[in-house]
Amino acid sequence: MTPSTINWEALAVFAFFFVLVTVLGFMASRWQSGKKTGARQEANLDEWGLGGRNFGTWITWFLVGGDFYTAYTIIAVPALVYAVGAYGFFALPYTILVYPIVFMIMPRLWHAAKKAGHVTAADVVYGRYQSRPLELAIALTGVLATMPYIALQLVGMEVVIKALGLTGELPLAAAFIILALYTYAAGLRAPALIAFVKDLMIYIVVLVAVVLVPMKLGGYGAVFHSAGEAFAVKGGATGLLLKPQQMLPFATLALGSAMAAFMYPHTLTGIFAAKNADTIRKNAVFLPVYTVLLGLIALLGYMAYAAHITVKSNNDVVPALFNALFPAWFSGFAFAAIAIGALVPAAVMSIGAANLFTRNFWKPYVNPAVTPAGEAKVAKLVSLVVKVGALVCILFLPTQFALDLQLLGGVWILQTFPAVVFGLFFGWFGPRALLTGWAVGIVSGSAIAFLDGVKPVHTLVLGGDKYTIYTGLLALAINIVVAVVVQLVAGGRRAAAGVAPTR
Repeated sequence: MTPSTINWEALAVFAFFFVLVTVLGFMASRWQSGKKTGARQEANLDEWGLGGRNFGTWITWFLVGGDFYTAYTIIAVPALVYAVGAYGFFALPYTILVYPIVFMIMPRLWHAAKKAGHVTAADVVYGRYQSRPLELAIALTGVLATMPYIALQLVGMEVVIKALGLTGELPLAAAFIILALYTYAAGLRAPALIAFVKDLMIYIVVLVAVVLVPMKLGGYGAVFHSAGEAFAVKGGATGLLLKPQQMLPFATLALGSAMAAFMYPHTLTGIFAAKNADTIRKNAVFLPVYTVLLGLIALLGYMAYAAHITVKSNNDVVPALFNALFPAWFSGFAFAAIAIGALVPAAVMSIGAANLFTRNFWKPYVNPAVTPAGEAKVAKLVSLVVKVGALVCILFLPTQFALDLQLLGGVWILQTFPAVVFGLFFGWFGPRALLTGWAVGIVSGSAIAFLDGVKPVHTLVLGGDKYTIYTGLLALAINIVVAVVVQLVAGGRRAAAGVAPTR
């Protein structure tokens, strides 16, 4: 990097807020610890990995919002809208559909976990079905689906670091080393505390942008007019409105994504950390506020056309827009908000993956006699390894690799839905049927995605008509059909005797 290319004013503001959250991250080890000392609160996985299961409504709201609406979301959603127009808004119905699912399912899952001291979804599955192979399948899927998700947070941070004029690998590596250290020290309490700062900053940035940017560009009429003209020139499936052939894939992508969203280890970690089931229900009511924010963020993709922004990569749209229209100090503030928006979910994701490894691989297969303190120690070390793995992936592999893996991760994690959710409501399925369905769903979903060039949707031809639907939802349908057939062959209800739904 050269001194002349660095935006020093923006960098100073960015550095101030980054240092602030670093201090908060290290202070978090004593936050929300009640009467427990710092040493005692890290002595088991409940404390380090779930914050003592003591987070109330507001803390859970910020934590779940912080790890669900990530830095990459802030970068990628406007980038997708900039690239394809209306189709990029699928994230809005997706984040509307998800909360009724949370309201209905997650309190039951929380009860099952709290009653038996479960830390992960795979714990809950094993507690119900007493099947180590099924438990391992759920855990392995969670870890594999999470790794590229962490890498994409690095992509979001990399974009804003580049917008500050910094180049090379050192700034990104330094940021994640700091993240790794305070997550190791404070566990889930660190991202929970930082999420307060992150969300406040994001709200300020977005509200200022959606008011001032249109004022600078001639109003929203001019914004939509410029975007419409640009899409008309591009042609194809782009546009301000969905094309008829886009409606089914749009709807199935939203539905499938909503069903998958809270199967990820990081979102479930926020659920399991809640104080009680009512906390989860209240959050299912309040969290749609973030969807309003997401809709406003998506509009930045249209604003880029009115501002005549041109970029080499669509992911550069948001930083380029802020650099073009705002003073350097505000750009630094906005970039800090996005970077901190990467730290929160990356921390929770690494903790979720570490919890899975510790409880569902290390404990059953390596050291069944491990103590609670030993579990916490293993999880802390694994969380470091997970972050290093994600960093190596971004530094040494093409970004497209992480993007493709994350898309496949969505297909994979959706295949855990039957094993995690069905047993909460009825006891018909046995572990063999669910494991077989999972395996067929994973293989078929991966095969379809690869045959389509790792695209999110697949086109079926039925009776001469074409139907394009989300690949993950298609694989889930195959998963469930296979599970039903296997269960019928295995003896139906008699094969699952003694397994009652969770209350």
